[in-house]
Amino acid sequence: MLDKKTLSERDICTKFITPAIEKAGWDKMSQYLEEVSFTDGKIYVRGRITARGEQKRADYILYFKPNIPIAIIEAKDNRHRVGAGMQQALNYARILDIPCVFSSNGDGFLFHDRTATDGNLETELALDAFPTPEMLWEKYKTFKGIVTPEAERITIQDYYFDGSGRKPRYYQQIAINRTVEAIAKGQNRILLVMATGTGKTYTAFQIIHRLWKSGAKKRILFLADRNALIDQTRRGDFKHFRDKMTVVKQRQVDKSYEIYLALYQGLSGSTEDANIYKQFSPDFFDLIIIDECHRGSAKEDSAWREILSYYKNATHIGLTATPKETKETSNIEYFGDPVYTYSLKQGIDDGFLAPYRVIRIGLDIDLEGWRPPKGFKDKNGKVVEDRIYNRTDFDTNLVVEERRKLVVKKISEFLKGYDRFAKTIVFCCDIEHAEAMTSLLRNENADIAGENYKYVMQITGDNDEGKRELDNFINPEEKYPVIATTSELMTTGVDAQTCKVIVLDSEIKSMTKFKQIIGRGTRINEEYGKLYFTILDFRNVTDLFADKDFDGDPIRVKPVSEETDLVDIIDEEETDTTPIIDEITGAEIEIAKPAPRYPQNETSSTVQEGPREKVFVNGINVSVLVSREMYFDNQGKPITTSLKDHTKKIIQEQFASLDEFLRKWNNMEKKEALIEELQNQGVLVEALYDAVGREVDLFDLICHVAYDQPPLTRKERANNVKKRNYFTKYGEQARKVLEALLDKYADEGIENIESMEVLKVKPLTDYGSPVEIIKEFGSREKYLEALKDLEKELYKSA
Repeated sequence: MLDKKTLSERDICTKFITPAIEKAGWDKMSQYLEEVSFTDGKIYVRGRITARGEQKRADYILYFKPNIPIAIIEAKDNRHRVGAGMQQALNYARILDIPCVFSSNGDGFLFHDRTATDGNLETELALDAFPTPEMLWEKYKTFKGIVTPEAERITIQDYYFDGSGRKPRYYQQIAINRTVEAIAKGQNRILLVMATGTGKTYTAFQIIHRLWKSGAKKRILFLADRNALIDQTRRGDFKHFRDKMTVVKQRQVDKSYEIYLALYQGLSGSTEDANIYKQFSPDFFDLIIIDECHRGSAKEDSAWREILSYYKNATHIGLTATPKETKETSNIEYFGDPVYTYSLKQGIDDGFLAPYRVIRIGLDIDLEGWRPPKGFKDKNGKVVEDRIYNRTDFDTNLVVEERRKLVVKKISEFLKGYDRFAKTIVFCCDIEHAEAMTSLLRNENADIAGENYKYVMQITGDNDEGKRELDNFINPEEKYPVIATTSELMTTGVDAQTCKVIVLDSEIKSMTKFKQIIGRGTRINEEYGKLYFTILDFRNVTDLFADKDFDGDPIRVKPVSEETDLVDIIDEEETDTTPIIDEITGAEIEIAKPAPRYPQNETSSTVQEGPREKVFVNGINVSVLVSREMYFDNQGKPITTSLKDHTKKIIQEQFASLDEFLRKWNNMEKKEALIEELQNQGVLVEALYDAVGREVDLFDLICHVAYDQPPLTRKERANNVKKRNYFTKYGEQARKVLEALLDKYADEGIENIESMEVLKVKPLTDYGSPVEIIKEFGSREKYLEALKDLEKELYKSA
């Protein structure tokens, strides 16, 4: 008879857990998956080399129907208690939005019921007492508040499958399910917040498809404010709607379709005749999806909001990466709190979005200001106003030609050292700035731009040829354009999968705009080597990374007016009954007079001045005052302490003393595993190497930074081993192999000698094939033992 204690975790799954599940009626083809990796693993950037961290993996996920997960099981081998996997399972259940959580060691199950209200939160179940799919579906419905048969019917509507095997990522699945469930329960205003690059359009497609197929929604309008967004949507995920879908264009209305894609601008205008949305009855559409809803429709008095008001009886779903919350504009005011938020940080941590490096280049006149000498004249011969000009003036009020040339030189220097064909977006102050930078970048890169002027293209709203090149810029298969200069056009909705460099040479104060710009680089395309991107910041815009609102939850900040009934606000927002506190912001409610509103085609009595004419100057010495890379902690916030103090804190939290660290280091089978563990905790290994020295072993880096030990170079450690005549106990050939490994360590580090692959490269190949080398030691085990002894000798002097 089998002794359970000797079985592996996988054996426990195969022989005990899987049979128990199937006996309870779970269909192995459609109702459960084993060893489900639901993240890709965070990408770590080491110089130019990237590595993936660990994926999050559940042992079992159980589904009532495909993509509707209702239970999770964490398995352990039988040397563990039955509930040993519960903590991890609960964490995964929270992430995956799953109500029923199980842990098992093969003897039975510990069941954690997140719907329990009677105190029986956790109960032990025998192996043959695992719940049926119907039993857990009832708990799911309780967890989600699905109480009517009609709501249940809509909720279980199938996803669309195109036969390619594509299925939603876990966060898309949650966004889709929560939205469909909310609508099934009668909610008519819904906000979904998903970081740029996380597949909002695919998510919207699945929501529409399920609601349309269930008959819950019959005519649907997808609204956007840019042609590029409509075209991407029509050609992309929405193509499966085929002849049921149309794009409203040239102000032509055809009421025979079921799915409509339209631009706000294509439905409305400044005259009543142009408001073609009124050719549809107010009840024609029963579902409207508003893409990038942080833009025009977020503003209460905008003409675009009139379209939504006209179709007020329809369900409205707002999609955005950056919900807009200001005193004048609020997505949450209109849609309510998001039903789901998937943030940039979460996307990077999960490995679905690209991490970023930030290089800040501070120019002297930006950081210190510039004051014209007395009588200094501009290029037109006019005396320049005597005052101190700073970063906010440059390229908006005052153009310093030498400053622009230096920025272009630094961009080009970076690309020459990195990849001259890395797709790059240069964000400029305005169209004039973008146009000038295009010319300067072509001159600075004349060897390539001379052969093909499309190496650099101005892609701005007024430039038709540039706009025509936008599709080529975002197409990974098209070589040109490589560098795109822009001001506003490319800040949002541009799916640039292979954009590897973002240049910030514009004053950006808006957190919404900043997040949208950063989003241009966050997509991953492994086929084309796009796993991270670099931000070149000439304006200290990346200070916004340190702002508490960066990647935080959206907060409603719109003040309450005199006309607002405070009691209604409190009921609506489920706040505390004290009428002077807004629980969402935690601030005292300000009673303010409403701001005056004007229709879009009217102006206020105070006419604003037109744009100020720019002053152009030259003959000014401009230089780089400081250039450095910014580093970020595990929360995605800039490290403001010194790199040494930051590292010391992390390591000492893991290992309280040097002795504790030494024990762990010496006991690790492979040192690379400890290196990865430290990187996962936020130790910036590459940055430390740059700061302390690349000839130093990581072991010495850590001992030096965290415990103030004097560092030895790898060469010094290798020489210490040679002095001790350690190799004499081995035969001549084995001794030569170990000496070669020692030299390899001195050149490249400990990780490079721990892999068997090292036996396939020079100079090790001089001593035979890997099989022949291992034979010199007697066996594979004895070779690994000799390698372990070599490592002990290396670190003996510590």
